[in-house]
Amino acid sequence: MDKVTELAKMIDHSLLHPTMTDEDLLQGCMLAKNYNVATVCIKPYAIKEALEWLKGSDVMVCAVIGFPHGNSATAVKVYETMQACKDGAHEIDMVVNIGKVLGEDWQYVEDEIAAVVAVTKKHKAALKVIFENDYLPDDKIKIRLCEICSKLKVEFVKTSTGYGFIKGSDGKYSYEGATEKDLILMRKHSAPEVQIKAAGGVRTLDDLLKVKALGVTRVGATATAAMLEEAKKRFGGQEKAGEFVNAKIKGGY
Repeated sequence: MDKVTELAKMIDHSLLHPTMTDEDLLQGCMLAKNYNVATVCIKPYAIKEALEWLKGSDVMVCAVIGFPHGNSATAVKVYETMQACKDGAHEIDMVVNIGKVLGEDWQYVEDEIAAVVAVTKKHKAALKVIFENDYLPDDKIKIRLCEICSKLKVEFVKTSTGYGFIKGSDGKYSYEGATEKDLILMRKHSAPEVQIKAAGGVRTLDDLLKVKALGVTRVGATATAAMLEEAKKRFGGQEKAGEFVNAKIKGGY
C-alpha cells in the first residue's frame, strides 16, 4: 500500500452537517469514492443510498447514533443501531450519554454501551464510542470511559462529534476537538486492540500525520480532498480525483 492510500484509509469522510441535502451527500460519497477513503460517515436515513453510490469501491458506510448529544434513551440507541445495521452500515459511531458520564453513573454508561455492542457484534459492525471530550474536563472521567470500552471490546474510542460546542464568556461558541493531550491519554488507557479515532480539528496533512504518530488509526474529516492532494504532492501515489479536488463540503469536524 502506498503512503497516500495508507493515509486515505485513515479517513472517515464526514457528511453530517444538518444542512446537507441529498445532493450534498451524493457529491460527498463521490469524493470519498474517488479518494478511496475508509468510510463515509453519514446521516442514518441515507445509509442505503450511500451503499448504492459507493458501489464498485471498498469505501464503507458509517452511521451515527444518538448524534450529536447522546441523550436518547438506551432503547432508542439500540433500535437506531439495529436499523442502521439492517440498512447495511459497516460501522457505527455512537455518542455516550454525556450527562450520565459527568454524573459518574458508570453502571448506566456501561450498560448502555454494552447494549449497543451486543447489536454491533451480532451484525459484525465496528463500534466507535464518542466521548465528546470538550465536555469532560476531568481526565479521570475519560480514563474510566477508556476502561469501560476496553472491557466491552469496542473497536474504537473517539474524541468528539465535531459539534460539541462550548459557549464562551463572550457568548461565542467554539470547540477544541481532538487534542494531542487527549489522544495520548486515550491511547495509553485503552486496550491495545481498541483503536483511536480523532475527530475535530484534523484539517491539514500535517494534522493527519501528527495524530497518526500519536497512535490514531482513524480520523473524521471534511478536508479530505485538501489533505490527500497535499499527500500526493509530498509522497506521490494516487492520481488526482479531477473535479472533486476543490469540492466544498459543508461544516462538521
